[in-house]
Amino acid sequence: MLDTIKLTLDKTMFAILDIDRFEKGMQNSLRGYFTFVQNPTKTELRQGIYKPRLTLTNRFNCSGRSEKTLSVELSIPKLIFGNNFDELTNKHFPKIIEKLQIILKEMGAYVYKHNLINAPVSAVHYSKNITLTDYTTPYTYLEQLSKLNINQSLDTDRTSFRNEGHSFKYRTNSFEVVFYDKLKDLRQAKKSEKRAEEKNNTIQLNLFDTLNPKKPFEVIRLEIRLNKRQKINQILKKINNEVTPTFENIFNQKIAKKVLLHFINEIENAYPPLLTYQQNNPSKLFDGFLIANPNIKPKKMLEMLGLKHILEDVGVRGFRQITKRYGNSTWYSLNKEMQKLKTAKIPSVFTLLRKEITTFKPLKLLDFQDQMINNDKYN
Repeated sequence: MLDTIKLTLDKTMFAILDIDRFEKGMQNSLRGYFTFVQNPTKTELRQGIYKPRLTLTNRFNCSGRSEKTLSVELSIPKLIFGNNFDELTNKHFPKIIEKLQIILKEMGAYVYKHNLINAPVSAVHYSKNITLTDYTTPYTYLEQLSKLNINQSLDTDRTSFRNEGHSFKYRTNSFEVVFYDKLKDLRQAKKSEKRAEEKNNTIQLNLFDTLNPKKPFEVIRLEIRLNKRQKINQILKKINNEVTPTFENIFNQKIAKKVLLHFINEIENAYPPLLTYQQNNPSKLFDGFLIANPNIKPKKMLEMLGLKHILEDVGVRGFRQITKRYGNSTWYSLNKEMQKLKTAKIPSVFTLLRKEITTFKPLKLLDFQDQMINNDKYN
């Protein structure tokens, strides 16, 4: 449902009880700007103690008056469950507010409950853990996702098949769409947090260690990270849920589901139609092309057949990189022809993702205790 959230409180919404709990951060004395920060320590995380990340900012406005803000960033499932595999529902909200208020007070900041409830949201990460118990692996899904026709202005180069294919991400300054192998990510974090997609994982490094391995069990995780308030408002408008982005309004299962489905729709639309044809035998594939698209000449179909094989190998971005010496017109021309093709059956990759998000059943780790598989990759 919802994982990470960042709340930004103005000076009327909080009181600092103990500034000594904060450490000095960034500062620019000439501009009257400074920050104090307080983050959970690795020792606390190892002990199972989870706390938000706090940033107290002070700046002087044009009239010379001091303006303070307090940002509170946290993974809500880790706050409540100690992990972000177990998923939240709307009914958890009162407990979240109560526990967050207590922890903030322990950290030297006091916030009334009604101020937490109505706190402005400046960033939010909606998420869904999707379990695979049919002997498929996250790599199967990530490999197909890496072939998406993502706009070139989005940065996917450095994260496509990161760490031997355990994650795929595309991003801009205002949002990120991330898919990754949840179990393998925890394994990477045990070696080095820098190698993991999810940071601050210490609290849940041994999450799956105590389960009794019996049956297939893999997890692919989807996160939609809306990192700016403007982007949050834009997406809320697109899903026809224009509400003020406060903590209470944003923490909503209905909105979370709509946001995730909105991006799944975009992802399906970005999947090259040629790759929906699953037949590998060249002659049968060619024949299938002609039957499904009787108005396209055989010469053009041969061109599409060649394009399909390259896209299967390196994806759209890889193909565009190979042909960049000929300019963008090469890809645009081929893509225009490809879009004329009738789409075959949508790959099961997207069928499962859509089904799980549409169902939107909250997952709990204990529900899968008898479905673990003994797999060296997670030992």
